[in-house]
Amino acid sequence: MNREELQKRIWIDPGRCGGKPCIRGHRIWVSLILDQLADGMTVEEIIGEYPGLVREDIQACIAYGSEMSRERFVPIPLEDAA
Repeated sequence: MNREELQKRIWIDPGRCGGKPCIRGHRIWVSLILDQLADGMTVEEIIGEYPGLVREDIQACIAYGSEMSRERFVPIPLEDAA
């Protein structure tokens, strides 16, 4: 997943979830999904727990975590507080 695709699925809104990176359109933290994967949950189990998510959302979380391990900052545009 390239950086452009990542930015379409992950968002940061300073007014929501304490400004933590979330899956776009949800208040589900990227770190929560990564924690669940690290605990051994499968993608299918996570999607079962959060039916609004799709496989590409989970892949975006993994890609974001991967980018963060290489970089100190991943440029995700902030949402306008409308």
